[in-house]
Amino acid sequence: QLAFWKGRSGRLSWPLSMALVAIALAQLTIQYLLNYWNRDFFNALERHDGALLWNEALIFMPLACSNIALAVVSVWGRMTMQRKWRQWLTTRLLTSWLKKYRYRRLQFVSGEYQNAEYRISFDARIATDAPVDLAFGLLTSVLTAIVFIHVLWSVGGSLTLVFSGHELTVPAYLVVGVIVYSTAFTAIMIAVGRNLTSVIQAENQAEAELRAAANHIREIGEATPSAAAGPEDHRSLWHTLRQVLLRWRQLCRQLMGTTMVSQTDVLLAPVFAWVLCAPKFLAGSMTLGELTQAAAAFVMVQ
Repeated sequence: QLAFWKGRSGRLSWPLSMALVAIALAQLTIQYLLNYWNRDFFNALERHDGALLWNEALIFMPLACSNIALAVVSVWGRMTMQRKWRQWLTTRLLTSWLKKYRYRRLQFVSGEYQNAEYRISFDARIATDAPVDLAFGLLTSVLTAIVFIHVLWSVGGSLTLVFSGHELTVPAYLVVGVIVYSTAFTAIMIAVGRNLTSVIQAENQAEAELRAAANHIREIGEATPSAAAGPEDHRSLWHTLRQVLLRWRQLCRQLMGTTMVSQTDVLLAPVFAWVLCAPKFLAGSMTLGELTQAAAAFVMVQ
């Protein structure tokens, strides 16, 4: 796989890789600017400053257009990288498969060589799609966390709490809050979705067995001389269908659980950030714009 970044193919793969990194940096820059625009807009609202509001509305338009354009370009760059990588890998696999009539001899070789044509198509797609999505997602997530943790640190500062006459100062308390919050919801998601991978694998296996059972009956009917499928073949077909439906119900329950956690997270995250910012806002040491900026940054980090 790494050979895709070497030789002649490297002339295309490296520029595409660098383009994806540049797109991720550009998207992060726009999100950073939008975060500060959010602060200035709500500060203008708080001061009832109509002229500043109009100015912020004019600033928003190019930021919004840039954000949309970069999102579209990001899809193009990511899918182009996946398509070119898949083309390169599939070409190598097909060439090897066709060379020396290997496609005629695989049935006599021990090992997992069944359905080679299916695996060349499906496995090559998975082997090129998933790494690009994963790498791009990790890069974006790490950069976003670094940048918006800095925003939370600078906007929130420290918070002093008084308990029974004793003062307790929490430095960078919004950063501490987002780490505690995100860790808690990550732990909950891991607990609820711990069986999701095995359930998905079992459902895929059941689907494959159903296709195989139906294909077996078709092959019996198309055989020469023609024959009819027996009761055992029929029972096998209906059994595999029941397994598919069973695995589907298990998958449904798993997705219901993970959806419950994710939707709770989406609704609760900004509220939790507002609650954290409320003491400073009520004390007058944080403006309305800074409150909304901090809440947006909190959501980005978590």
